[in-house]
Amino acid sequence: MATALAMMGMPVAHGAEEAKNDAPASNWLSDDVKFQVSGYARAWASFNLQNQPELDAVGKDSKGKLSMLRGSVLLDADLTTGSVKWKAIGRLDREYKTGYLEDLEDLRATNGTAGGPSITKNYNNGDIRELWVEAPLGERTTVKFGKQQLVWGESDFFQAMDLVHGYDYSWRLFFEGENEEWRKPLIMLSTKIRVPEAKGMIAAFVRPGWDRCEDIGNTYDIRGGRWFFQPYRGFDLTRVTTKNCEHKDGDMDDVTGGIRWSGEAFGLNYSIAYLTTFSADPVASSVFKPHQGVPVAGAVFDLIHPKIDVLGATVSGYSETLDAVISAEVAYTKDQPYNVGSGAFNPGNAANPGIGLNGIKKKDTLRTMIRIDKDLSLENVFGTSRPSFSSIQLFNTQVLGFDGGDDLVRLFAYGTPLNEHSTILTAFTTLNYRNDTINPGLAVGFDLSNGGGFAIPSVALTFSDKWVAKVEADIFWDGGKSNKTQFSNGESQLFGYFNRASQLVFRLTRQF
Repeated sequence: MATALAMMGMPVAHGAEEAKNDAPASNWLSDDVKFQVSGYARAWASFNLQNQPELDAVGKDSKGKLSMLRGSVLLDADLTTGSVKWKAIGRLDREYKTGYLEDLEDLRATNGTAGGPSITKNYNNGDIRELWVEAPLGERTTVKFGKQQLVWGESDFFQAMDLVHGYDYSWRLFFEGENEEWRKPLIMLSTKIRVPEAKGMIAAFVRPGWDRCEDIGNTYDIRGGRWFFQPYRGFDLTRVTTKNCEHKDGDMDDVTGGIRWSGEAFGLNYSIAYLTTFSADPVASSVFKPHQGVPVAGAVFDLIHPKIDVLGATVSGYSETLDAVISAEVAYTKDQPYNVGSGAFNPGNAANPGIGLNGIKKKDTLRTMIRIDKDLSLENVFGTSRPSFSSIQLFNTQVLGFDGGDDLVRLFAYGTPLNEHSTILTAFTTLNYRNDTINPGLAVGFDLSNGGGFAIPSVALTFSDKWVAKVEADIFWDGGKSNKTQFSNGESQLFGYFNRASQLVFRLTRQF
């Protein structure tokens, strides 16, 4: 399911109807060798459902305009040679610069950030998504090496323990889809050791530090494009900042890793994990107060991803009373970095220039989640062909040892103070018709701490084993808290960042 709320650790839900592994494949078999290729060609289009305030200010309409026209081709190759597995996944993405994107590019001149690279530079991409080899070592151990993805945790909408990788939110921030499409793979050595006597398994990984800077942490649309947070659409932040992956507190060459035990006991599935990784969301090390005294390369600040340590646990099990699966997750993060300095931007005040540019402070953070998954029998109500899968999730982030005098802010470039608690309630359900070929769905979310929320009505259509499509609307309300002026001390909180950003999205996929 969609996620977004990016800078707040809110990614997308697992499991969409277009998983590429379900696509038809071509097979060549011999006694010991098996090779298959699958993939897809996909087209996207989205339209603005509202006039956006940044373009309103210069007298331009944006409602109804084509905000995205995108094409993607993915190839997934699997080779098995005896007991050894090989995989390679490559994807090419290209976008057409719509009139709406041209309007945002023109707006850069108004904001004093004209002259940078095309706004589509964030959106066009060609990459080897995965490239690994996996082999057994004895009867219990499996080892995998190469560029790969690891998923740890129980959370669907938001990240608690699933922090091994960053996500690419640059071209879309709030669409429903598959996490594996937007997770940024890393070069790692991972292993699984089965322990049947204890009904469990040990999983561990080491990342040797061979990745690129763009592979570290979450990536956002900071060039002023369609998914930059309001009121910064049309402002190219890269003109005043740079991403620093060599900072001593977040050096991409440093070795990171983790270990996880998962098992079964008393009818429950559980896991305990520890990992050291990079903070997913960047923080700003500014010229006014450089983090740990490291000189800043950007004109105003550098974006860095300090390393963090995370200890977490999950548990899930079936409740006969509720006829539902109940899951819970808790993650304790040591030294989560936050920016300091609330209030509007005041470069003349070196003691506190505002908008999060007065340094970085680390606070221990506790993230908790509880989720209930249940099949609802709605056949007699809506005429569905089978029970409808539904889920409710409550997610809370608490800053431990919170002190208002710390003057923490939720996000750099905003002067809004951070709250001790941030609590989000989400729910979704999917209806199924005509043997799962027509699947309407609805996802909603509410910020219980600050107001605002989202609703995502959608319809997924399966025309054949090769052609699938989806239509969805991403609708936001801000709870009356959103900044009207860049670099101000407005009240913008979570959903205020999406003020008047509602979209209608179409997706068509040809699987092969």
